[in-house]
Amino acid sequence: MANLVAKATVLFNKLKAQARPQFDEFMRYAKVELVPPTPADFAHIRKTAQATAKSAKKDVKGAGSRLGKVTIAEAWLNTLVTIEVITWFFMGEVIGRRHLVGYKV
Repeated sequence: MANLVAKATVLFNKLKAQARPQFDEFMRYAKVELVPPTPADFAHIRKTAQATAKSAKKDVKGAGSRLGKVTIAEAWLNTLVTIEVITWFFMGEVIGRRHLVGYKV
């Protein structure tokens, strides 16, 4: 039993020595990236959100005038892309189920 405890201690010390550089790198990034926001950050977030909202309103207004100017070629291409995306979605569902018709319950 003492031999097993000694081997476990040696193994633990080896693992700890090997994991130390990765853990130090994680802690270095965690100190920078995982800090809570400061009050100055909230002001910056508010300004960014307001600018984004103004930009989105302008884009929505411009989209209505563009709707009537879509050519037949663009509409056909958009239709084909939509069909392709839907097809790949359903193919993924079939592959995920490993069965063509519904889930096996």
